Amino acid sequence: MTYETALKARVWGLFKDPVRFRLLLFAVLAFLLLAAAFFSPRLCPYDPYAQDLSAALQPPGPAHPMGTDRFGRDMLSRVIIGSRSSIFSALVLIALITCTGTTVGIFCGWTGGLADAFLMRLSDLFLAFPGLVFALAVAGVLGGGLHNAVISLAAISWPKYARISRSQTLSLKEADFLKAARMAGCTKAQLITRHVLPNILGPVLVTSVLDIGTMLMELAGLSFLGLGARPPMAEWGSMMSDGRSLLQTVPWVTFSPGLAIFLTVMIFNLLGDALRDYMDPKYRSGLRS
Repeated sequence: MTYETALKARVWGLFKDPVRFRLLLFAVLAFLLLAAAFFSPRLCPYDPYAQDLSAALQPPGPAHPMGTDRFGRDMLSRVIIGSRSSIFSALVLIALITCTGTTVGIFCGWTGGLADAFLMRLSDLFLAFPGLVFALAVAGVLGGGLHNAVISLAAISWPKYARISRSQTLSLKEADFLKAARMAGCTKAQLITRHVLPNILGPVLVTSVLDIGTMLMELAGLSFLGLGARPPMAEWGSMMSDGRSLLQTVPWVTFSPGLAIFLTVMIFNLLGDALRDYMDPKYRSGLRS
């Protein structure tokens, strides 16, 4: 079989498998979104912070596809540059809560005892309150700002990951392969890093990807309420807050960042759904057979 024939067979097999096709499609879309956010300063057709009062509140047209705001700033440029702060803040937040929650969960599941009881009751305390309300209180105490918004949401979002990783660790703790690894002389650190962590990463990773959209919306919500990013910083939530008083007269000022949030959340949610289907043990066993 030639290389071209093998390549065509693999591509055709990809199209025949809807799970892998959806995963690849949304992974590519998410990558393009992240690349656009990273290179956003070079993609802006105008300076997103340059004010031109003579061009204020212009409707969408050839010169400004998303119109302009009350200061004459190009909305398309502001939406593009705002992707960097909005998306990467959500990714930093996801990384923080995933690492913190997974570490706490593995520690609790592996050691047990008093530390496990205390940390799990602490997680119950955080889970007992509505997440966004608790985040509002923490962000208010910290004084607002995008960094403080990330910290406030990280402080109340880690228990979910702690619960998942703890339950997975407990289910693996007495597994036969871990007993064999102990007999082979592996230390506790080696058991956790080489055997426990790789086996619990699947559910944790799926949860993380599914939570990207949720965290992005919660960060935008804090900014909308004035406890996140502050003007003149371009961030989708604060941009919607700036234009809410003009919603009935010039709706494009609010709809432009709202549409960006909608599309971004949809892409990451669909990616998470596709990843969950791909990581499903029933699907994986079907591939092996």
